[in-house]
Amino acid sequence: MFTYSLIVASVIGVLPIAIQAYQSLRIKLISIDVLVTVAVIGAFIIKEYAESAIVTFLFLFGAFLEQRTLNKTHSAIKSLTQMAPVSALKLNETREFVEVSVDEVYVNDTLLVKTGAKVPVDGIIISGEGYLDEATITGESKPAHKTVGEGVFAGTILENGTIQIKANKVGEDTTFNKIIALVEEAQDAKSKTERFIDRFSKYYTPGVLLFALIVYLITFDIPLAITILVLGCPGALVIGVPVSNVAGIGNGAKHGVLLKGSEVIQEFSKVKTIVFDKTGTLTFGKPQVVDVKYYTKDEEKANKYLSSIEKESDHPLAKAITAYIGDIENLPVTSTSVVKGQGIIAKINEDRIVVGNNKLMIQENVHIDESIQKDISDFEGMGNSLVLMAINGKIEVLLGIRDAIRPNTVEHLTKLKTLGINKLILLSGDNQGTVDRIAQELGITISFGNMLPQDKAKYIKELQLQGEHVAFVGDGVNDSPSLAQANIGIAVGSGTDVAIETSDIVLMHSELSSLPFVLGLAKTTKNNMVQNIVIAIGVVIILLLSVFLSTWMNMSIGMLVHESSILLVILNGMRLLKYKLRKG
Repeated sequence: MFTYSLIVASVIGVLPIAIQAYQSLRIKLISIDVLVTVAVIGAFIIKEYAESAIVTFLFLFGAFLEQRTLNKTHSAIKSLTQMAPVSALKLNETREFVEVSVDEVYVNDTLLVKTGAKVPVDGIIISGEGYLDEATITGESKPAHKTVGEGVFAGTILENGTIQIKANKVGEDTTFNKIIALVEEAQDAKSKTERFIDRFSKYYTPGVLLFALIVYLITFDIPLAITILVLGCPGALVIGVPVSNVAGIGNGAKHGVLLKGSEVIQEFSKVKTIVFDKTGTLTFGKPQVVDVKYYTKDEEKANKYLSSIEKESDHPLAKAITAYIGDIENLPVTSTSVVKGQGIIAKINEDRIVVGNNKLMIQENVHIDESIQKDISDFEGMGNSLVLMAINGKIEVLLGIRDAIRPNTVEHLTKLKTLGINKLILLSGDNQGTVDRIAQELGITISFGNMLPQDKAKYIKELQLQGEHVAFVGDGVNDSPSLAQANIGIAVGSGTDVAIETSDIVLMHSELSSLPFVLGLAKTTKNNMVQNIVIAIGVVIILLLSVFLSTWMNMSIGMLVHESSILLVILNGMRLLKYKLRKG
């Protein structure tokens, strides 16, 4: 009776395995299921029903546990999708707010968000203020205060206050949905190592089958041959690398860092040189005018010209100038020509105005006498970024603008050095004096100013030709050539479209504290992957050797060890979900 129970258990257990084996054979693939099915059939032939029942049970139970534990490595995606907003309070034709599905919200709709509610779409606050929990976007636990004119993201939670927003991104275009799509895509993408292991397993698994056949033809020992089939299963090897990468990417997403695939993790772990842009990266990107000198008696006219032209630009320096001048009559600008990285040339009332840096003035043959040149040197010596305005070839205004360094930047750069970064470089379009001052404060020994976006990309290429593995950190707006040229492009930006599209890694909450964290995570993930490969290959070698060098190894023990090795690499990979950068 017990024997019949074992036979029934074996048949029931092997059926789903055999179906998987058949499906893989249909696409000309010899999978692990094929090896186990052949092994169970062999056990039946030699009437080892206990062995066949134990093997099928262990295989199926192991697959169940694998799926349960693997689901935890996808926890970042699950938690994100569960946080997706499903409804919104939308202003209708009768000027009342009614609850609708988030799919019924369109661009320019007016929405009401109450305390405790999720922001349904990306938008701009048009009324009210409040504190928003933006952890789903930035990973930052501290609520952010937002008021009229500021942007909000879908999926964030209004902790207190009441706001009305105008929708500007809906559906798949919201930053929240883009993050989900990117993380899903990154977790599905395969690195070179994973692709190699996939190719290896295609040949390895049939090789195990062939090896078992050769052993049988030499020894005529069926139990030995079918034991080899079980012991040679490459399950841990196939799953070990993906689980490490998926867990690493998931941890990054949880902390507001987007890693675009396992290839990015491996590439970043090799980086020894990091190049930084200055404005918006090491500094806040919100400069202020601190020094001004006029070379004309009609300061009001100069301010009108300057304000009128700078309002044509979205550059941070332009915004600083218009904020400094304040409300003033703006004159019609009849033509505008932007010189990338240098300034603007425009016409007002038939006057030709050049607004920009010293380099643009020289290029446009603007006369700079000795006294003005001394002022320029003095302004630079104080660490200012310079903006000059010339009307019809004569300098009228010199402005000194400064931007504050982000707090704790020195500490973050020091952590990068302890993680193996041996070269930190600062590149900026700003004047050399300002760049040198920032570099000196931060302890950066290599710095270059007066660099256009293409100059930065060229410099990075030169480093690469010297054998350097380079990461570039920029704000994702003006530095797309450098982000693309570097081995790893890192955008520091609060979910801007350009940052998400052009870089390999996005630090969503614009804080450099995430940089050492993600570097440490990349290195730990790579080490974890190597550990899993060693575990997988080591277990197979030990098992196969024990078949020939011991008397205790059999099919049941082999399957138990095989499934245990799979769970071991999964649990090892899952440790990455709890990774945090060590303090100090």
